[in-house]
Amino acid sequence: MAKPSMKNLRFVSVLAGLSLLGACSSSSDSDTPAAGGQTSSTGGVTATGGTQTTGGTTGGTAAPTGGARPTGGNGGATGGVTATGGTTTTTGGASTTGGASIAGGGSGGLPSVGGAGGTSAGAGGNSGGMGGGGGSPGGTQWVGTWAASPYLAAADAQPPSPLSNAVLRQVTRVSIGGNQIRLQLSNLSGNGPVTAKSVHVAINKSTGPADSTIDTATDKALSFSGMESVTIAQGKEVWSDPLDFALAPLSKVTITMALGSVPSNLTAHAGSRTTSYVQANSTDVSAAAMTSAGKTDHWYFISGIDVMAPAGSKAVAIIGDSITDGRGTDTNGNNRWTDILAERLQANAATANIGVLNQGIGATNLVGTGTAAEARFERDVLNQSGVKYAIIYNGTNDIGNGVAFQTMKTVYDKMIAAGKAKNLLVFGATIPPFGGSSYYSAANEMVRTQVNQYVKGGAFDGYIDFDAALTDGSNPPKLKSEYAAWSQMDGLHPGPAGYKKMGESIDLMLFK
Repeated sequence: MAKPSMKNLRFVSVLAGLSLLGACSSSSDSDTPAAGGQTSSTGGVTATGGTQTTGGTTGGTAAPTGGARPTGGNGGATGGVTATGGTTTTTGGASTTGGASIAGGGSGGLPSVGGAGGTSAGAGGNSGGMGGGGGSPGGTQWVGTWAASPYLAAADAQPPSPLSNAVLRQVTRVSIGGNQIRLQLSNLSGNGPVTAKSVHVAINKSTGPADSTIDTATDKALSFSGMESVTIAQGKEVWSDPLDFALAPLSKVTITMALGSVPSNLTAHAGSRTTSYVQANSTDVSAAAMTSAGKTDHWYFISGIDVMAPAGSKAVAIIGDSITDGRGTDTNGNNRWTDILAERLQANAATANIGVLNQGIGATNLVGTGTAAEARFERDVLNQSGVKYAIIYNGTNDIGNGVAFQTMKTVYDKMIAAGKAKNLLVFGATIPPFGGSSYYSAANEMVRTQVNQYVKGGAFDGYIDFDAALTDGSNPPKLKSEYAAWSQMDGLHPGPAGYKKMGESIDLMLFK
């Protein structure tokens, strides 16, 4: 069978009138992938999910998040971690002349390995330089420090005003630091080219939750093939040129773009949990603040930041659904479980060289095509710069939609084999309880139990026991009340305290 086109590979299929439930759900959520050529269903599975735009707060009162981040770790037996290590060594981005850097168009999808049947075509259009960050003469290499998996913006994830001829300011928080960076821009879901007339980076000036302010002394322009402007072709991604930029670990980095023309189909990561700022009819990318700009809690076009890091640095790429994407956390709070993990890795000298790449997408499944983990594992995990570790935390939506355990096991086995073929250590994560949610039934609980037994049974190089961390131990089991609490509590997604517990439950010895 012919592979789907690159354009369709990154479109996201959501059935019209879908009732947004499950590990990524809410009737008003706006980070659910949009309808399009990309599907994430198999055997009748419907994509569920999304996340709140208000985070884990209600009436301006934050849900509990306090407490110091310990450097140790509990829970999550390592299950026989082996030091296999190793990364690929591709660097650089393909480019055309005239300042329009065009990413190479590799086909996506999970390699057919490990005896699993039915390989799904996945996210394509990997740009040159995606995957491993080759070493430079000084014994350094590109390593991912931040990522957000791109997909087609749904109708409820559109910007507050058109992005054409506007300035767009977006805020990210990196994991590891460095003195040289590069930025990836994505147009995988576009139905036409994207033109950025100028792209600047600066350190976000806020000391608390992220806002629109920048430290103007750190403001620098990126270039693309030596040019200030870049045009990204439909279905492609592009890396900037390397930029000397002092970046401390866990810094908030602001990316400000003066856009030219953009297509009607926007490549986005709607579940940003971070506010972006849009100033119509502007070209000012160096403003100290954008107080009069329109606001939206979505990211557009940005999909990765790499740092040039010392040899031995590496990244952990995490693929998951809305519980990894952070539904239930505080907007601009950077308190996803992956953020807590990044903080703990930085606080521990032995792991401070490990970048954390959150590739969670709300409303996605383990099994299927499109934005399902099976389909995007190659782009979002295997091809990330400097990746050594993979965490697979998908399956809640599959279970809630009646996918059989054996079907899920086949995909887990295939992903594990693909990771090991790239010399990665591949870790699994157990599925927390969902008693009291719309996903609960005796049959679904049986499948959840089977999945968790499999995850802990030795197939992975190690595992993280989120089930043990969050369960209340009742029958049927539910999320412990203090971990379930947030403004749209649904019995499925943790609140801020739950995400904190998840991040703290990870045994850092997995990353030895």
